Amino acid sequence: MPRLAAASLAGTAVEFYDFFVYGTAAALVLGPLFFPTFSPLAGTLAAFGTFGVGFVARPLGSVLFGHLGDRRGRRPVLVLSLLLTGVSTVAVGCVPAYDTIGVAAPLLLLGLRFLQGLGLGGEWGGAVLLTAEHAPAERRGLWSSFPQVGPAVGFLLANGVVLVLSATLTEAQFTRWGWRVPFWAAGVLAVLGLWLRSALPESPRFLEIGDHARVPLAEVVRDHWRLVLLTAGALAVGYAIFYAVTTWSLAYATERLGVSRIVMLTCIMGAVVVKGALTPVAAMLGDRFGRRPLCLVGCSAAALWMLPMVALLATGAPLPMFLGFLGALIAFVTMFGVIAAYLPELYEPRVRCTGAAVGYNLGGVLGGALTPIAATALAEHSGRVPWGVGAYLTGIALFSLGCFALLPETRPVPVAAARPALD
Repeated sequence: MPRLAAASLAGTAVEFYDFFVYGTAAALVLGPLFFPTFSPLAGTLAAFGTFGVGFVARPLGSVLFGHLGDRRGRRPVLVLSLLLTGVSTVAVGCVPAYDTIGVAAPLLLLGLRFLQGLGLGGEWGGAVLLTAEHAPAERRGLWSSFPQVGPAVGFLLANGVVLVLSATLTEAQFTRWGWRVPFWAAGVLAVLGLWLRSALPESPRFLEIGDHARVPLAEVVRDHWRLVLLTAGALAVGYAIFYAVTTWSLAYATERLGVSRIVMLTCIMGAVVVKGALTPVAAMLGDRFGRRPLCLVGCSAAALWMLPMVALLATGAPLPMFLGFLGALIAFVTMFGVIAAYLPELYEPRVRCTGAAVGYNLGGVLGGALTPIAATALAEHSGRVPWGVGAYLTGIALFSLGCFALLPETRPVPVAAARPALD
């Protein structure tokens, strides 16, 4: 289990590094470089639009790789999804800017972002299932949480590289070539991740399945459509919170409040460190008290904290901003620390890779793809405190709370025996 957990964590860290480094670049430099004919606001919205394409691609990736995972095994998903994401991320760093190749530049950016999303859409399901289906039932939440730590590690790597470059390069150097370095570094990380995953064993639960689904997506749509919609709606709040903190707030504070890039990255990264450290703690609480209660508590806390968070952000002061981000990410991790065990337990083994991944990534479309765009537009029409953004995030939290309330508890049903909770 330690070897499996470490390899899953490393792989998700690499893939989410690839995904997050794009979000950071979109918030800081992609608008002027790839949409120079737009106004500053329109350029930022356009850059966040290409960011959102990755989320739209993620459910398609979950269908493609979920089919592979349910038909051929969880292990091939881990290798192919990592390879696709790594290659497309390195390629983003090689795309010439608009002033060199014109409209082809944003079109290439859009296509590569789509490929990033396809790869990440398959990554989560494969990594989580391989760990969950090896883990003992009484500690499944804990072991399954290690892939969930990967996004925090990937985010810290991505923003740490940007932070170092911002501190050592001039603004002109960073804009001209420095922003490309984190994308090129993805190639080295992808090779490392592939090496770690090359010797992983296949899931024993998959090997026990005698009758594999011929078309897993068809079975999921026919038999589990309600469960997919509820899980997607429930997870939307987590995506909305995370990308409001890590992507929208970065652009808002640097552009509207005049806060330095280094201060913002430091505040956000500090909150993400705590979030990553608390993920196994939340998972252990889920093993002790159940998955659903933790999700309901985290979602309720999110609904109560969104307005205070934007008020603290609007101060532009490092400590209040950090506290605002920290409260939001603690609410987030209370939910998402148990999700890696919760979702697989909701689906039967023969369609688990497709069902869990589609529900998870549809939640990303609902909460992650639109949040930076909607928040940027709402903040433009607000005063110094973007109350509209806080109300928007609160609304998503209440919607997700209703979806969580309709989901059943699954602990401590063994994953091999779990049946669809809703037919």
